[in-house]
Amino acid sequence: MTKLFFKRKSKNSEIQNLIVQTKRKEKEKKEQVNIKWIVSIMTIAFIISLVLSFIAQMTIPKLSLLFGIILTLIFIIIGICFDIVGVAVTSADEKVFHSMNSRKVKGANIAVKFKKNAEKVSSFCCDVIGDICGIISGAAGTTIAAILVTKFNFDLLYTSLIVSAIIASLTIGGKALGKSFAINKSDIILYEFAKTISIFYKK
Repeated sequence: MTKLFFKRKSKNSEIQNLIVQTKRKEKEKKEQVNIKWIVSIMTIAFIISLVLSFIAQMTIPKLSLLFGIILTLIFIIIGICFDIVGVAVTSADEKVFHSMNSRKVKGANIAVKFKKNAEKVSSFCCDVIGDICGIISGAAGTTIAAILVTKFNFDLLYTSLIVSAIIASLTIGGKALGKSFAINKSDIILYEFAKTISIFYKK
């Protein structure tokens, strides 16, 4: 009985310590919240979404069935790729890139900056780009459904549901596979992404 009592007491103590540490981390995170960044990312997301949605509404309805499918797949792949980058940034080891940067390896300095701002980079890649790709692929899916209904006299409701379900399953499945890949290959993914961005980066 005494041993059982002390075991329960020890478990309760560990749980309490975990709760205290979690609250401390939450407090630190709240203090680090950058209001300026939140406003900036919301503004950027609004502008990009507005522009691309307008372009999509003007061009996508005029696409053929083949180009509609191709466009949908392209934006699904773009969304998955940026989701992979977003996960890789948060999972990568910063020490690796500091070491590379000290040896003046191309792109390593960008990788360090991305890693230091991992939350922002991940938010932009996964949320902003991901949502925009979702909007455009959804619009393209609507066009695909409309073309199928017109050409083959399918039922509009069921066709729209099936097309939307296919797009959603491809997006979710692709991102699920991508996350595992991103975690396992996080360092090389971040480096390759940073090296690509360094082409356009001015010191």
